[in-house]
Amino acid sequence: MARPTLVSVEIATLAPVTRVLAVNGRIAAVRSVDVRSVVSGTLAQLPVAEGDMVEADQILAQLDAGAQTAAVRQAMATLDAAHVTQQQASEAYDRAVVLGDNVPRTVLEADAFALRSAAQEVARLTALLDQAQIVLGTYTIRAPVAGTVLELDAEAGQIVGPSARLLTLADLTELVVEADVDEAYARQIAVDLSAIVQLAGESTTREGHVSFVSNRVDEATGGLAIKIAFDSPVSAPIGLTVATNIIVEQREAALTVPRTALLNGDGVFVVSDDVAELRPVTVVDWPAARLIVTGGLEAGEAVIVDATGIADGQTVAVDQP
Repeated sequence: MARPTLVSVEIATLAPVTRVLAVNGRIAAVRSVDVRSVVSGTLAQLPVAEGDMVEADQILAQLDAGAQTAAVRQAMATLDAAHVTQQQASEAYDRAVVLGDNVPRTVLEADAFALRSAAQEVARLTALLDQAQIVLGTYTIRAPVAGTVLELDAEAGQIVGPSARLLTLADLTELVVEADVDEAYARQIAVDLSAIVQLAGESTTREGHVSFVSNRVDEATGGLAIKIAFDSPVSAPIGLTVATNIIVEQREAALTVPRTALLNGDGVFVVSDDVAELRPVTVVDWPAARLIVTGGLEAGEAVIVDATGIADGQTVAVDQP
């Protein structure tokens, strides 16, 4: 007679279970800004370097503003001439008013029209001067926020414009982990879920929580963007790799089986009177070595840990450790 197949079993036991999702992410700043020039020109000065800490409104770069400065002076000169014309029109109108009936009505109306026209021209040229001065101000690029210079993408003497990034500013006092979750588990991830994170190069772990979950899955990658915030302040370089375990669910008592015990994903073999009995079960499908059984298995039953090559009704012998 053929010998019974030797199998390893484990006894189904209720125990606390934590379901986690492991993802890899990278350190990023909560707030970062790409600084660009709103006008085109030659970069004359770049008084900052990578790693420098800057304050809000601090000068980051200076473009050559010679042509715009000349435009401002020209606008000022034109406005001064308009003021002179307005003053002359005002004096002519005042004289016509003082002379009264000695001045023909057509002359008085002409002087009044000339005064209004001069005033309108002064207003127009004032607006042009204001516009020229505003444009001149854009040649001096200032920090929109306080932060640290992460990257420099330009050099003095280079021609830059609105499409060219000059540098990147970031607030390094508040960091997060940016990661992508496969769309198969997108509905399991929610804001405020706890997480255990481990920075590359460290042997200790840190506590955190999910602070952001995107409402859109990337069609190209099938990933859902998430952010994980640290529960306590951390200092780390931007882009550092971080291993993260997101705690999706915790149960005080549940049955689990090894993934290798499953046959076609919906059945396990239970040993009863030295016979392998196929038992339909329901499990929580999850990327883990062990799966939570939600139905079809009772505590105390002996489950064959590897279903490979086992058939329903086959005679087996339990391998005693």
